[in-house]
Amino acid sequence: MNVLTQILYLVGSGASAYIMARNIADPQTRPNLLAGFQMAESGAVPFLSALGDRAAAEGDDWLAERLAKHASDERRHGQIFAHGLKQMNKQIIDVEKAHQEEAAKPPAERRRSPFFEAYYRGYEAADLKPDRIAWDVFLGSTHILELDACKDLTLMAKALPLNDPRNETLQKGILSIAQDEAGHAAYLKEAMLRRYDYATVERLIDDWRTRKVDALLAMSIDMLQRGGKMSAMARDGAPSEMLEEQAPATETLAA
Repeated sequence: MNVLTQILYLVGSGASAYIMARNIADPQTRPNLLAGFQMAESGAVPFLSALGDRAAAEGDDWLAERLAKHASDERRHGQIFAHGLKQMNKQIIDVEKAHQEEAAKPPAERRRSPFFEAYYRGYEAADLKPDRIAWDVFLGSTHILELDACKDLTLMAKALPLNDPRNETLQKGILSIAQDEAGHAAYLKEAMLRRYDYATVERLIDDWRTRKVDALLAMSIDMLQRGGKMSAMARDGAPSEMLEEQAPATETLAA
């Protein structure tokens, strides 16, 4: 990665972290942010579980075990964010209904993630399925996302105003998630080093860092076009059926 790209990476990552910190500090924007994280963390569980099964089938028990733990961690992270929403009497939107409404729109009007479109530029959706994704693509791209998530989540946690006791619990939960993300980034890099030589790993990391710059730029342009408004991810009410699912998160935070 050249010097200009490194500077753009630092500027883009800093701006992204600042926006997330600002949004979590504001009670008006916090629910949408927490709901977005809940969807992302919980949504990754089936993907990681399927990848773990694939690794085991291919004889890589070391990677299979770590992917299984990664999936378990993501499930717990989703519960922590869900608990934070419940404390605000909020819950995520009906995801299935939202998907159906989006699918009913004309192709040109469908909402796509500018970040992930840019990040995975050149790859078809089918190429990113757990049964087909190339290991170097998964390991390199996810390593960068997990490594940066650790930093972003730490800043977010510190931005939470602690005048509300409920935020102290949420802060502890987010900091624990950040620690997990650092561990995920570490095992993903180790997995690359187990498969490829050092120079190849460095090229992979460099490539995905460069892609992250392009993705952050695409996301920034999209946010400017939308006037800085976030997509609606949360709605009022915390259904009683969520309580049992959230109990492990509550117990974890209390520990």
